Amino acid sequence: MYGACEDGNVTVTPGTLVLAGTPIGDIEDAPPRLAQELATADVIAAEDTRRLRRLTQALGVQPAGRVVSYFEGNESARTPELVEALVGGARVLLVTDAGMPSVSDPGYRLVAAAVEKDVRVTAVPGPSAVLTALALSGLPVDRFCFEGFLPRKAGERLSRLREVAEERRTLVYFEAPHRLGATLAAMAEAFGEHRRAAVCRELTKTYEEVRRGPLGELARWAAEGVRGEITVVVEGAGERPAGELDAAELVRRVRVREEAGERRKEAIAAVAAEAGLPKREVFDAVVAAKNADLAG
Repeated sequence: MYGACEDGNVTVTPGTLVLAGTPIGDIEDAPPRLAQELATADVIAAEDTRRLRRLTQALGVQPAGRVVSYFEGNESARTPELVEALVGGARVLLVTDAGMPSVSDPGYRLVAAAVEKDVRVTAVPGPSAVLTALALSGLPVDRFCFEGFLPRKAGERLSRLREVAEERRTLVYFEAPHRLGATLAAMAEAFGEHRRAAVCRELTKTYEEVRRGPLGELARWAAEGVRGEITVVVEGAGERPAGELDAAELVRRVRVREEAGERRKEAIAAVAAEAGLPKREVFDAVVAAKNADLAG
């Protein structure tokens, strides 16, 4: 938008960056404002232009503005171009494949750059896989934290999970279907096999499924493979009951199993499952007891 100053110089009013939530499955969940924004934006930055075309066709919208791709591979390079358009007065609409831009999707860099240039940033609220899964999980919703995608490498994934093993809030994760079995197994190891969780698959779509149960049970279910878009909700760590097993009792139970012929690794895993504790906690108790015996 342009204006004139008293000295005759032309000034430019910065435009607006609009983050548009898109349906996570059912196209009928599209917010009414989305069609209007798609039809009137000066520039539409889309994570996948082919999906954008399908979306506009389903909504009966013909975009009047320029359409550009904006995805992980070109996000850094394209951000300056979009910021330049915003500073020049354009209304830029950012849409990703599903849900809200910048939430485990492209968008954060553009928002940060726009804010730095004093460009107005607003949003068209839409469906959220995080909140939908949380609400359907049957787990506490009063306090929760979103952890996004876990690392792909097994060691890094387990390490990240152990960092939040004592987190009291409900945890929400995104995961790829081909990694779900390994991730649930790692969660069972880090949090304990009896920690409650829910695997939410294909939310709002034809084959929507919410599978609830202990992590150990869910890991066995997912071992053979699961399809679709996945969101995992995990119960937070609870208060330790007054009568919960102490370290000495954990060590005693491991030793009983070892004396019965079990290998230490299997004994630790079994005791952890019985007590509803992460394997690491039982392992640490065994190591501490061993060190104390050597010191004595």
